[in-house]
Amino acid sequence: MDQIDPEGPGWVRHAKVRARIDGAGGLEVQVDGLTTQAKYYKPLLREFFRKHLPAARPRWGDWSAHIVMEFTGDPPHMDLDNLAKAMLDSAVGAAFHDDSQVARLLVERRPADREGVWMRLSPMGPPNAVDFR
Repeated sequence: MDQIDPEGPGWVRHAKVRARIDGAGGLEVQVDGLTTQAKYYKPLLREFFRKHLPAARPRWGDWSAHIVMEFTGDPPHMDLDNLAKAMLDSAVGAAFHDDSQVARLLVERRPADREGVWMRLSPMGPPNAVDFR
């Protein structure tokens, strides 16, 4: 059964996945647990979006993606690029029309108290003049 997560407004949880759409049209997703099989995440999340978060609709334009693999103990032997690809593929049809719309991507792993994967997708506005000096 779907439920609204008491940890914050707008969160929908089903099984190992919880997600929400923010006021700016961004999408935040958390998956409990961790597997080295990146291909596991794509069908899990696609089904979640289809059945439990139908309000998630794709939009055109550039997107920013931040994906974090959180682990306990030693870091798992997992290629972060494969994890990123699976997570972005899962968001096609829910956030954007095609993962080629991702103009900025940050993928990282870090130790945590619980294992899981977190993804934050945000639509990007017009380009800003950024000074990296």
